[in-house]
Amino acid sequence: MTTFSDLPPVVARYGEWISPISAADVAEGGHPVEGGAFVGGDIWWAEQRPTEGGRIAIRRHDGSGQAVDVLPAPWNARTRVHEYGGGAWTVTDAGVLVFAEFTDQRLYRLDPGASAPVPLTPAPVTAAGVRYGNLSIVGAEIMAVRETHGGEPGTVTVTRDIVRVPLDGSAAQDAAAVPSLVAGSHFLAAPAVSPDGRHLAWIAWEHPQMPWDGTELRVGELGEDGTVTSWRVLAGSTEESVLQPLWRDASTLYFSSDRTGWWNLYRQSIDAGSSAEALHPAGADFGGPLWQLGAGWFSVLPDGRLLTSRTHGTDTLGILDPADGSLTDLRPTGLEGDLTVARLGRTSGDRVLLLSAGTHDAAGLRVLDLTDLSLSVVRLGVDHLPAAGLLPVVESMTFPAPHGRQVHAFVYPPRNPGFVAHEGELPPYVTLVHGGPTAHVSAQLSVATAYFTSRGIGVIDVNYGGSTGYGREYRNRLRGNWGVVDVEDTIAAVTGLAAAGWADPTRIAIQGGSAGGWTVLAALTGAGGTSTSVFACGASYFGVAELVEFVKETHDFESRYIDGLVGPWPEAADLYTARAPLSHVDALECPVLLLQGLDDPVVPPAQAERFRDAMVAKGIPHAYLAYEGESHGFRRRETLISSKEAELSFYGQIMGFAPVDVPVLPLWRPS
Repeated sequence: MTTFSDLPPVVARYGEWISPISAADVAEGGHPVEGGAFVGGDIWWAEQRPTEGGRIAIRRHDGSGQAVDVLPAPWNARTRVHEYGGGAWTVTDAGVLVFAEFTDQRLYRLDPGASAPVPLTPAPVTAAGVRYGNLSIVGAEIMAVRETHGGEPGTVTVTRDIVRVPLDGSAAQDAAAVPSLVAGSHFLAAPAVSPDGRHLAWIAWEHPQMPWDGTELRVGELGEDGTVTSWRVLAGSTEESVLQPLWRDASTLYFSSDRTGWWNLYRQSIDAGSSAEALHPAGADFGGPLWQLGAGWFSVLPDGRLLTSRTHGTDTLGILDPADGSLTDLRPTGLEGDLTVARLGRTSGDRVLLLSAGTHDAAGLRVLDLTDLSLSVVRLGVDHLPAAGLLPVVESMTFPAPHGRQVHAFVYPPRNPGFVAHEGELPPYVTLVHGGPTAHVSAQLSVATAYFTSRGIGVIDVNYGGSTGYGREYRNRLRGNWGVVDVEDTIAAVTGLAAAGWADPTRIAIQGGSAGGWTVLAALTGAGGTSTSVFACGASYFGVAELVEFVKETHDFESRYIDGLVGPWPEAADLYTARAPLSHVDALECPVLLLQGLDDPVVPPAQAERFRDAMVAKGIPHAYLAYEGESHGFRRRETLISSKEAELSFYGQIMGFAPVDVPVLPLWRPS
């Protein structure tokens, strides 16, 4: 029997290769796994369900190994604290699930065998006006970060504190039964009670700092009523980011700090006058950007050693011995390729949950057995992977950038064993610009990337200056230079790629979401003073288009983010206008695709609509796709399919190839 692989490859133009990977495959087969917990002999996890409107289900395996819901539809375990959430659920040893329900943001309890959850917190006066995240179990209570939205429309105030919620439901109708343990700062995270119950440690920071700019590690004494009676700052400042306090014993804390320029691990007594002791100084980050509450980069093992995940471009697992400072790298088995992403989860004896991915391995939840370093899959973020020959092979690359800088990127060339391009033809490329902008991408297998590469379209994913994972100096390159350094670095990466003969320099697109969308629009308009002729077109997913209205319209967590990225308001008002892509649409010469969720509280639809209106006035061909029910980051099956197909059709129309299996996206053109 002749198979597809037995046939000689078909000669076809890049971008017109036939791929069995459809947008529906990407949407329906993808269900990101977001966290896990050991519950008795089972493992539970959180899973996004695009086929169920993007809800977050809590799931486990049944006796036959099939994934089943613990939390059934339509319940949605997702918190809106900081709008990015984190720590939306926890579970007791007896299998009692506690979670924040997305629709009303109340905490609920689901007992084993119960037909439906019951509320633990009162209904808020304002819809979703009281939110809970960073959940953990402390005795018969839930400790959480509470975010309260109050005031009249247009004058909403946001406050946060650390609270305890009774597990018995006695606070379901009584807000006074949810005691506040401590407040005293605009932002709080990572609350941790000492083993003897006498002290509480937590992270705090104020506007205009973001948690990667500067935080404080605070320690307070707990009174008889469980509230903090007094507290002091143990470490941190406006220029030192401290993360993840973990108790070593009743009087000593471990934490991560970037005081040396890298997030390294420290140990410090809580006694007055104590100083921090570096456990293993290294030029790598044992920490990362605190976009979501509950993130962790190290954990204490039963024998007192620390399991760590550190990043310098990619993640590396290790065991750090606090007794002598030695660090032993771990090389887990059970993967097809190299482990590149390793986010630590819960531990149970010698077993550790990892949200992980690799160069040849899909992202998902795995168990690491420390006795033999074997990795076993709990639940991957995809149901099925395409044939290995259709999956891209990644290359890690570094390119020279302006002013003596270097920029790091991951390159995924086209790959499909059934097709070859015409002799001498160079492929089109899509340049991916991550959001944040304080974020990081790693080399990892992605079906969404394969959707393009299997059709003959290369992908380059750029960690421009401002990205995490390369130390504080690299991260701080974007201070005051958003729209400049990110654009310069992205252009340096793609021009370097083309100069090396990998890409057709006339057929390079740029795509990004949120802050990445800002970089897309800034690159296309030359808003930061850099040439606008590099890219043939661009796609902006819910991107920022201007700053004056944005800082008024966006949510509290990021409302002062622009102070550090561009300059303080109102002192830098002129720069806000001068730097904005919206102010430079007259310089735009190429088509743009705008994709936007209509329920987005982070980058409201007005941002995309203002840019669309400016393109209409200029006569620039474009498309604007707005999606009902979508927020910041698309989650629904229908949206994921529509946006992916639209993006492919758009690139084909502009870069001169005809995708064979997607509807043609209508473009607005001047009459």
